[in-house]
Amino acid sequence: MTLDNAHLADITTIATPAYLRGELTCGIVHFGVGGFHRAHQAMYIDRLLTAAADSRAWAICGVGVLPSDARMRDALVPQDGLYTLTLKHPDGTVETSVIGSIAEYLYAPDDPEAVVAKLAAPETRIVSLTVTEGGYNFSATTGEFDESNPAIVADLTEDAIPATTFGLVIAALERRRAQGLPSFTVMSCDNIQGNGDIARKTFTAFAELKDPELAAWMSEHTCFPNSMVDRITPATAPELLTEVLERTGVADRWPVVAEPFTQWVLEDSFSDGRPALETVGVQVVSDVGPYELMKLRLLNASHQALCYFGYLMGYRYVHDAAQDPLLRNLLRGYMSNEARHTLLPAPGVDVDEYMDTLIERFSNPAIGDTIARLCQDSSDRIPKWLLPVISSQLKTGGDVRLAAAVVASWTRYAEGEDENGEPIDVVDPLAETLVPLAKKSRNDPLAFVANTALFGDLAEDDRFTRPYLWTLESLRGKGARETLSELVAAE
Repeated sequence: MTLDNAHLADITTIATPAYLRGELTCGIVHFGVGGFHRAHQAMYIDRLLTAAADSRAWAICGVGVLPSDARMRDALVPQDGLYTLTLKHPDGTVETSVIGSIAEYLYAPDDPEAVVAKLAAPETRIVSLTVTEGGYNFSATTGEFDESNPAIVADLTEDAIPATTFGLVIAALERRRAQGLPSFTVMSCDNIQGNGDIARKTFTAFAELKDPELAAWMSEHTCFPNSMVDRITPATAPELLTEVLERTGVADRWPVVAEPFTQWVLEDSFSDGRPALETVGVQVVSDVGPYELMKLRLLNASHQALCYFGYLMGYRYVHDAAQDPLLRNLLRGYMSNEARHTLLPAPGVDVDEYMDTLIERFSNPAIGDTIARLCQDSSDRIPKWLLPVISSQLKTGGDVRLAAAVVASWTRYAEGEDENGEPIDVVDPLAETLVPLAKKSRNDPLAFVANTALFGDLAEDDRFTRPYLWTLESLRGKGARETLSELVAAE
């Protein structure tokens, strides 16, 4: 069965949009239509369009900017924006449905003016983003907007045809201001802490360079809500196209697969109205911070607790490691006895249930997430997710035994050789520094954590170094499994 508007009624094997797509208006323009956007934000909007007849003004127009986005254009345009979303449950249950919330797709290199016109149209009230951290064009070192980026320099040239997300969005805001139209909201849906704050800083910085008066207008009129987003969405494997076709009879050029769990916490800060997302499961709140903290210190940090021990124990897939009782006990002990005490109250969330759900999510074999992926870029992840737990616990006199053990497992992993003498490919921007330090710590035990750029003064606090050194010595002498057995037994 062909997947497009003309053949939608022919599809009877799976759920299809229960609303008339011809009645939709695009109130949202979204940059970066990828797997996560289609499994997350577009799915929520699809729910809204189904639930409420007065929501028809909130359909999505997708926009591609990068050369790689041409593939999405070629998949979605012939399908009138339709695609299938398949949810895979831990018990093997599979659900597939057709999502219809993307009513239009524009590829900016084909017609930049069409994109600016769409953004500047009075119907457009939200511009949303999943452009990854790199798409915000800020320096990883200084945190400031990188105005030396050649693409940014080109877009700032007088009379330039905008080619970047910044150029397109600011050109549209300039047009709206000139026409007396209200600003749209710029809504980041990227998995970045303080994503709205980062969007505000970078888009305003571009506007300041382009037109200081426009930047001042934006500061007064443009909202940039923060949000916390969560749903594991693997890249679409070629086999998924065949699987969906054989199971449902639907020929989808680019289907999406995801876990059943989904969460979206969104700050209630909008320039020109918003859809009633709270009616379809979105937590619309005044402060996203407590929810973000919960995700970083429970989900993200637990991934780090799992991956190094898991790799050293011989696991290569997350679900296999997460099903090991020792690792499950490590995760639960870390979350319950250490991380939990550093969180802020998050209204509407049962933390015990959230922790249980995390372990079950990690254990889902249908997702196929790899241990190696979780072990990448540790020097960026550990300082953001795990070390703040240690610092907070030390300030309040709390326990850091398991968090320190996780740091020790990273040290042992960073030596670049597993327990069988096989090489470990340490993928990290600081690998050239960290691997020699990890090896040096065999003779100078605190060499790795004495790196103050990453660890501050932790190497000077014996409340951290005692469990860290015990774990590191045990990992080298007894191996990961025996070390973990003793750790969780003590819990």
